[in-house]
Amino acid sequence: MSASADRPPAVILAGGRSSRMGSDKAAVLLGGRRLLSHIIERVAPQAAGLGVNSNIIARLDFAPGIAVFADTVPGHAGPMAGVLSAMRHAAACFPAASHVVTVPTDTPFIPRNLVARLQGAITEPVQIAVAYSAGVMHPVFALWPISLADELEHWLLTDEKRRVRSFIESHGMTAVDFPVIDTAEGSIDPFFNINTPADLETAERWLPLIEDMER
Repeated sequence: MSASADRPPAVILAGGRSSRMGSDKAAVLLGGRRLLSHIIERVAPQAAGLGVNSNIIARLDFAPGIAVFADTVPGHAGPMAGVLSAMRHAAACFPAASHVVTVPTDTPFIPRNLVARLQGAITEPVQIAVAYSAGVMHPVFALWPISLADELEHWLLTDEKRRVRSFIESHGMTAVDFPVIDTAEGSIDPFFNINTPADLETAERWLPLIEDMER
Protein backbone atom coordinates (compact mmCIF):
# COMPACT_ATOMS: atom_id res chain seq x y z
CA MET A 1 0.00 0.00 0.00
CA SER A 2 1.44 3.39 -0.96
CA ALA A 3 0.44 7.03 -0.92
CA SER A 4 -0.93 6.66 -4.44
CA ALA A 5 -3.23 3.79 -3.52
CA ASP A 6 -6.94 4.31 -3.01
CA ARG A 7 -7.91 5.73 0.35
CA PRO A 8 -8.73 3.11 3.01
CA PRO A 9 -11.96 3.05 5.01
CA ALA A 10 -11.86 4.48 8.53
CA VAL A 11 -13.61 3.58 11.77
CA ILE A 12 -14.15 5.79 14.81
CA LEU A 13 -13.75 3.83 18.04
CA ALA A 14 -16.50 4.88 20.44
CA GLY A 15 -16.87 1.66 22.39
CA GLY A 16 -15.42 2.81 25.71
CA ARG A 17 -17.47 3.23 28.87
CA SER A 18 -16.60 6.95 29.37
CA SER A 19 -16.38 6.36 33.12
CA ARG A 20 -14.11 9.34 33.86
CA MET A 21 -16.29 11.70 31.84
CA GLY A 22 -19.48 10.57 33.55
CA SER A 23 -21.46 10.51 30.29
CA ASP A 24 -21.09 9.17 26.77
CA LYS A 25 -18.10 11.05 25.31
CA ALA A 26 -19.38 10.78 21.75
CA ALA A 27 -22.35 12.96 22.68
CA VAL A 28 -20.47 15.55 24.79
CA LEU A 29 -20.71 19.07 23.37
CA LEU A 30 -17.56 20.90 22.26
CA GLY A 31 -18.02 24.32 20.69
CA GLY A 32 -21.75 23.64 20.52
CA ARG A 33 -21.30 20.40 18.51
CA ARG A 34 -21.17 16.80 19.63
CA LEU A 35 -17.63 15.49 19.99
CA LEU A 36 -18.31 12.69 17.53
CA SER A 37 -19.35 15.29 14.95
CA HIS A 38 -15.92 16.92 15.18
CA ILE A 39 -14.24 13.58 14.52
CA ILE A 40 -16.54 12.78 11.59
CA GLU A 41 -15.91 16.20 10.02
CA ARG A 42 -12.13 15.68 10.15
CA VAL A 43 -11.89 12.01 9.20
CA ALA A 44 -14.64 11.50 6.60
CA PRO A 45 -12.89 13.47 3.81
CA GLN A 46 -9.75 11.40 4.33
CA ALA A 47 -11.31 7.96 3.97
CA ALA A 48 -13.09 5.79 1.41
CA GLY A 49 -15.92 5.36 3.89
CA LEU A 50 -16.59 5.84 7.56
CA GLY A 51 -18.07 3.69 10.33
CA VAL A 52 -18.46 4.00 14.09
CA ASN A 53 -17.74 1.20 16.54
CA SER A 54 -19.96 1.64 19.58
CA ASN A 55 -21.59 -0.61 22.13
CA ILE A 56 -24.22 2.08 22.81
CA ILE A 57 -25.73 2.15 19.35
CA ALA A 58 -29.01 3.75 20.42
CA ARG A 59 -27.19 6.92 21.48
CA LEU A 60 -25.58 7.51 18.08
CA ASP A 61 -28.67 8.36 16.07
CA PHE A 62 -27.13 11.80 15.49
CA ALA A 63 -24.70 10.32 12.94
CA PRO A 64 -27.07 9.71 10.01
CA GLY A 65 -25.80 7.74 7.04
CA ILE A 66 -22.84 6.30 8.96
CA ALA A 67 -22.77 2.60 9.84
CA VAL A 68 -22.67 1.97 13.59
CA PHE A 69 -21.68 -1.49 14.84
CA ALA A 70 -20.79 -3.07 18.18
CA ASP A 71 -17.77 -5.13 19.20
CA THR A 72 -17.64 -8.60 17.69
CA VAL A 73 -15.98 -9.91 20.87
CA PRO A 74 -18.27 -9.49 23.91
CA GLY A 75 -17.38 -8.30 27.39
CA HIS A 76 -15.81 -4.86 26.81
CA ALA A 77 -12.47 -6.36 25.80
CA GLY A 78 -10.77 -2.99 25.34
CA PRO A 79 -9.76 -0.86 22.37
CA MET A 80 -8.37 -3.76 20.37
CA ALA A 81 -11.85 -5.27 20.32
CA GLY A 82 -12.87 -2.11 18.48
CA VAL A 83 -9.95 -2.52 16.09
CA LEU A 84 -11.05 -6.09 15.37
CA SER A 85 -14.60 -4.90 14.73
CA ALA A 86 -13.20 -2.26 12.38
CA MET A 87 -11.33 -4.94 10.46
CA ARG A 88 -14.43 -7.15 10.20
CA HIS A 89 -16.57 -4.20 9.10
CA ALA A 90 -14.03 -3.14 6.46
CA ALA A 91 -13.73 -6.69 5.12
CA ALA A 92 -17.52 -6.95 4.76
CA CYS A 93 -18.23 -3.47 3.38
CA PHE A 94 -15.01 -2.65 1.50
CA PRO A 95 -13.86 -5.99 0.07
CA ALA A 96 -11.15 -4.37 -2.06
CA ALA A 97 -9.52 -2.67 0.93
CA SER A 98 -6.30 -4.09 2.35
CA HIS A 99 -6.16 -1.80 5.41
CA VAL A 100 -8.47 0.12 7.73
CA VAL A 101 -7.74 3.27 9.74
CA THR A 102 -8.92 3.63 13.33
CA VAL A 103 -9.24 6.78 15.44
CA PRO A 104 -10.84 7.29 18.87
CA THR A 105 -13.91 9.42 19.42
CA ASP A 106 -12.41 11.75 22.04
CA THR A 107 -9.68 13.54 20.03
CA PRO A 108 -11.14 16.64 18.33
CA PHE A 109 -7.91 17.94 16.79
CA ILE A 110 -7.05 14.95 14.58
CA PRO A 111 -4.65 15.96 11.78
CA ARG A 112 -6.42 16.46 8.47
CA ASN A 113 -3.58 14.58 6.76
CA LEU A 114 -3.61 11.65 9.20
CA VAL A 115 -4.72 8.98 6.73
CA ALA A 116 -2.43 10.13 3.91
CA ARG A 117 0.59 10.18 6.24
CA LEU A 118 -0.16 6.72 7.65
CA GLN A 119 -0.85 5.35 4.20
CA GLY A 120 2.34 6.80 2.77
CA ALA A 121 4.46 5.19 5.49
CA ILE A 122 3.47 1.62 4.64
CA THR A 123 6.21 -0.26 2.77
CA GLU A 124 5.11 -3.86 3.42
CA PRO A 125 1.58 -5.30 3.09
CA VAL A 126 1.39 -6.52 6.70
CA GLN A 127 2.84 -3.44 8.38
CA ILE A 128 0.88 -1.47 10.95
CA ALA A 129 1.38 2.30 10.63
CA VAL A 130 1.02 4.05 13.99
CA ALA A 131 0.84 7.76 14.81
CA TYR A 132 3.32 9.40 17.20
CA SER A 133 3.70 12.93 18.53
CA ALA A 134 6.45 14.32 20.76
CA GLY A 135 7.92 10.81 20.97
CA VAL A 136 4.68 9.27 22.28
CA MET A 137 2.86 6.41 20.55
CA HIS A 138 -0.86 6.81 19.94
CA PRO A 139 -1.68 3.18 19.25
CA VAL A 140 -5.32 3.42 18.17
CA PHE A 141 -4.46 6.12 15.62
CA ALA A 142 -3.27 3.50 13.19
CA LEU A 143 -3.59 1.91 9.78
CA TRP A 144 -4.17 -1.83 10.22
CA PRO A 145 -3.84 -4.71 7.72
CA ILE A 146 -7.26 -6.32 7.57
CA SER A 147 -5.53 -9.67 7.08
CA LEU A 148 -4.59 -9.62 10.79
CA ALA A 149 -8.23 -10.00 11.89
CA ASP A 150 -8.17 -13.70 12.74
CA GLU A 151 -4.86 -13.37 14.58
CA LEU A 152 -6.16 -10.38 16.51
CA GLU A 153 -9.33 -12.22 17.51
CA HIS A 154 -7.27 -15.14 18.83
CA TRP A 155 -5.09 -12.69 20.78
CA LEU A 156 -8.13 -11.02 22.32
CA LEU A 157 -9.55 -14.36 23.42
CA THR A 158 -6.30 -15.75 24.83
CA ASP A 159 -4.10 -12.87 26.04
CA GLU A 160 -4.91 -11.94 29.63
CA LYS A 161 -3.36 -8.44 29.56
CA ARG A 162 -4.52 -7.32 26.09
CA ARG A 163 -1.96 -4.53 25.87
CA VAL A 164 -2.38 -2.67 22.60
CA ARG A 165 1.30 -1.80 22.38
CA SER A 166 2.25 -5.45 22.84
CA PHE A 167 0.16 -6.57 19.88
CA ILE A 168 1.49 -3.78 17.68
CA GLU A 169 5.12 -4.35 18.60
CA SER A 170 4.83 -8.09 17.93
CA HIS A 171 4.18 -7.25 14.28
CA GLY A 172 5.94 -5.21 11.64
CA MET A 173 5.17 -1.58 12.39
CA THR A 174 6.18 1.84 11.18
CA ALA A 175 6.04 4.99 13.31
CA VAL A 176 4.63 8.16 11.75
CA ASP A 177 5.52 11.34 13.64
CA PHE A 178 3.13 14.30 13.66
CA PRO A 179 4.23 17.76 14.83
CA VAL A 180 2.58 19.58 17.70
CA ILE A 181 0.36 22.53 16.80
CA ASP A 182 2.02 25.83 17.71
CA THR A 183 -0.45 28.49 18.83
CA ALA A 184 -0.29 31.86 20.58
CA GLU A 185 -1.06 30.05 23.85
CA GLY A 186 1.58 27.36 23.42
CA SER A 187 1.87 23.97 21.79
CA ILE A 188 -1.10 21.63 21.41
CA ASP A 189 -0.78 17.91 20.84
CA PRO A 190 -2.91 17.02 17.78
CA PHE A 191 -3.85 13.79 19.58
CA PHE A 192 -5.02 15.49 22.77
CA ASN A 193 -7.86 13.36 24.11
CA ILE A 194 -10.81 14.31 26.26
CA ASN A 195 -11.29 11.97 29.20
CA THR A 196 -12.65 14.25 31.92
CA PRO A 197 -14.73 17.43 32.27
CA ALA A 198 -11.46 19.31 32.90
CA ASP A 199 -10.09 18.05 29.57
CA LEU A 200 -13.27 19.26 27.89
CA GLU A 201 -12.72 22.75 29.33
CA THR A 202 -9.17 22.73 27.95
CA ALA A 203 -10.42 21.68 24.52
CA GLU A 204 -12.98 24.50 24.58
CA ARG A 205 -10.13 27.00 25.04
CA TRP A 206 -8.06 25.45 22.29
CA LEU A 207 -10.79 24.93 19.70
CA PRO A 208 -11.01 28.53 18.43
CA LEU A 209 -7.22 28.77 18.23
CA ILE A 210 -7.03 25.73 15.99
CA GLU A 211 -10.02 26.74 13.91
CA ASP A 212 -8.42 30.14 13.27
CA MET A 213 -5.20 28.48 12.15
CA GLU A 214 -7.02 26.17 9.75
CA ARG A 215 -9.07 28.91 8.05
